Amino acid sequence: MIVGLDVGTTKICAIIAEVSPVGRLDVVGVGAAASRGLRKGVVVNIDSTVESIRKAVAEAEQMAGVEVASVYAGVAGGHIRGLNSRGVVAVSGRNREVSASDVERALEAAKAINLPQDREILHVLPQAFVVDEQDGVREPLGMSGVRLEVEVHIVTGAVTSIQNVVRSVNRAGLTVQDIVLEPLASAEAVLSPDEKELGVLLIDIGGGTTDAALFREGAIWHTAILPLGGDHITNDIAVGLRTPTGEAEDLKKRYGCSLTSLVREDETIEVPSVGGRKPRQLSRQILSEIVQPRVEEIFTLVARELSKCALQDAATAGVVVTGGTSIMEGVPELAEQVLDLPARRGVPGALGGLADVVRSPIYATGVGLALWGARGRAPATAPFDGGDGTLFARISRRMSEWFGEIF
Repeated sequence: MIVGLDVGTTKICAIIAEVSPVGRLDVVGVGAAASRGLRKGVVVNIDSTVESIRKAVAEAEQMAGVEVASVYAGVAGGHIRGLNSRGVVAVSGRNREVSASDVERALEAAKAINLPQDREILHVLPQAFVVDEQDGVREPLGMSGVRLEVEVHIVTGAVTSIQNVVRSVNRAGLTVQDIVLEPLASAEAVLSPDEKELGVLLIDIGGGTTDAALFREGAIWHTAILPLGGDHITNDIAVGLRTPTGEAEDLKKRYGCSLTSLVREDETIEVPSVGGRKPRQLSRQILSEIVQPRVEEIFTLVARELSKCALQDAATAGVVVTGGTSIMEGVPELAEQVLDLPARRGVPGALGGLADVVRSPIYATGVGLALWGARGRAPATAPFDGGDGTLFARISRRMSEWFGEIF
């Protein structure tokens, strides 16, 4: 059993899957719980986060009829940074043939970057190898050469923020198999190999953050996490229409449209008021006029992020928008206008089992984490330890539950 755990700002989602005999991923359990302990993708209340993780995992376990012990957890937040690096080594074999240890040494050389004490490396993702003067090599093993170079994308995060995610999962009685950057996981679920080859920009608009990842030539070239998301749109609606936040979220989901030109002029909506006052009838266009500038701002910030790295023309295959906020009407159309690229909404595909249940942008990250685990991307190292003595915590939790049932 492979479990993907998407620890998000608005919801925590657990996906339990297994690899079928034909090598396809079959989803067998899905669980989701409202997230109360995170802000902009970072844990701010461990107890609330633990409670939400337990609820989501218990729901997925019940659906799948299994108990799970370890998960692949997603991480995001404004503390994440991505940078490109390069490593060079001499080929050490007697016949000057590139071996696995040479590749390993080249990756280690690329990792030798100046990192502050409070940051750690999450991922080292190879982009391309150069053997002697031959560039664009995808798989250098077995090639003859004297010098091996590797270009990599390195993702780093704040040690404390990552530890808090791990600690929350540990306290919920689970071990963390691997920590995965959320836009990388979403890309596993919603992008096709052709898109990654040609050049594609993935924009995952979540509740508290918007994650962007640019792929080209089959590898990742840029990642960015923006501290803006669906919660900011909800807040704008609550302030603009003077309605409670819960009602604003409901209005956004039911009637929200990020492109005013798609809304008919005669459409009206009922807006609940604050403090027991009577609901009001308003034009749906007014709601759209509140939503559009915020979504436009998100896409403009992504475009600015790409032009900063001179990658604005790299996404030849266009844009894929995913994440809960992308369900809103008009989001792909607005992305096309702002970024001047063809856009589509990304949903997880090529799955078995409960595929129809997870065929929504909401589950892109959760499904992607399960796919990441299934494809064996995680190094075979000891699981992450949040310093809680995970196994002991799990055993004592189970024992206290048993005693509670007996007495």
